[in-house]
Amino acid sequence: MQPNASSWLRRKDIDQVTVHEEGRRLVPTLGWPHLVALGIGAIVGTGIYTLIGVAANLAGPAVLISFLVAGIVCACAALAYAEMATLMPAAGSAYTYSYTVLGESIAWVVGWSLILEYTLVVSTVAVGWSGYAVGFLHGLGVDLPMALTVGPHAGGALNVPAIFITWVVAGALIAGTRESATVNAILVVAKLLALAVFVAIALPAFDASNLQPFMPHGFTESLGADGKKYGVMAAAAIIFFAFYGFDAISTAAEETKNPGRDLTIGIVGSMIGCTLIYMVVALAAVGAMSYTVFGQSPEPLALIMRELGHGTAAKIVAAAAVVALPTVLLAFFYGQSRIFFVMSRDGLLPHSLSKVGKRGTPVAITVFTAIVTSILAGVARLDEIAALANAGTLIAFVAVSACLLVLRKRDPQRPRVFRVPLAWLVGPVAILGCVYLFASLPTRTQQWCLLWNGFGILVYLLYARRRSLLARGSDA
Repeated sequence: MQPNASSWLRRKDIDQVTVHEEGRRLVPTLGWPHLVALGIGAIVGTGIYTLIGVAANLAGPAVLISFLVAGIVCACAALAYAEMATLMPAAGSAYTYSYTVLGESIAWVVGWSLILEYTLVVSTVAVGWSGYAVGFLHGLGVDLPMALTVGPHAGGALNVPAIFITWVVAGALIAGTRESATVNAILVVAKLLALAVFVAIALPAFDASNLQPFMPHGFTESLGADGKKYGVMAAAAIIFFAFYGFDAISTAAEETKNPGRDLTIGIVGSMIGCTLIYMVVALAAVGAMSYTVFGQSPEPLALIMRELGHGTAAKIVAAAAVVALPTVLLAFFYGQSRIFFVMSRDGLLPHSLSKVGKRGTPVAITVFTAIVTSILAGVARLDEIAALANAGTLIAFVAVSACLLVLRKRDPQRPRVFRVPLAWLVGPVAILGCVYLFASLPTRTQQWCLLWNGFGILVYLLYARRRSLLARGSDA
């Protein structure tokens, strides 16, 4: 049934969600190995290489529980994504699912939140890469001026390395999807080998005394003297950043050759593998050294190696971060460009931006994204932008989990290539877990998120609502 154009909750036709006009279709070139590598490349990155220090500073050794809590919530959300992605193999991820199941106005909020997520993730990872790159060069005897390696908040002027890597990744994506995905897979292997080196050295240095006191700031978040939230759940809300990334896989649905099989393998497989990797690395880190030593470092894993007297291993870890952290940039940059692309194709953003280039990539949107993210990376604080990115992601995860439940009720007989087991348990756990994590975010982060979405609603009312294809009576 064609939705009424005046309806706030007008929906796309689920049976037409993969039908698009010529010149606005993405080319299917990816297989499941590309998707698994894309997922691992997105998930295993800044969260474990840099944010483990930030989170340990908030929770102490109990950061291990923070990883577990965030992992459980993300696992439930990942299952919901897998069912929805195979049911609707179209670009757009949570935005597309919401548009089809919950309606246009909700989809707009979700898409607007995804723009926040992906843009800030790329900025955060670029800043994290910069910290490792500067540390790596220092180990080689090359010292870059502080004014050009950190933002104004840290006493510098501009984070040039962060800006540089953002544009390198943008260029790779413009060159072609399959080509950049292949390079990504190679770099992911290098990244995992470096983490294996870290674990092999840190685990033998495990000292149980480093785990005492295990939970210095308690389980639920509490306000510290510096105005920050501390505790296991406060750390989980930050380290949540370390787990998501599988949602970037769902944005590749339209470019996947066999979406019914490959999307399930990519989303579920990468999530399980990365959870195991994180738990082992986190245990090795907090066991090898007191969290008070590495908690404030921009390169905590490399610092632990140096403090343990393994200078060469520290260089290997730092080098791997320098080489492989761009895989996270690539995955989220890819996701960001596809969200922009689909919202443009639906008419909610300028329709002219949804044209693809000769290589089948959305060039104009990729360049625009590079401009925005590189500006943020050049001047922003790592911890603050990571928390704000989490806020946008949590909103998207709640929406996808809600889509899972609503569609199970509305259309239970629709064929599903992948079915979430115990959906009426998994869905609510994901929703309630995400809501709790959102409540555990820093108050300022919550306020900025609400301000961002308030501005987004204004844009929708003044521009997008009357310009969408559904409003003009066209097929989405």
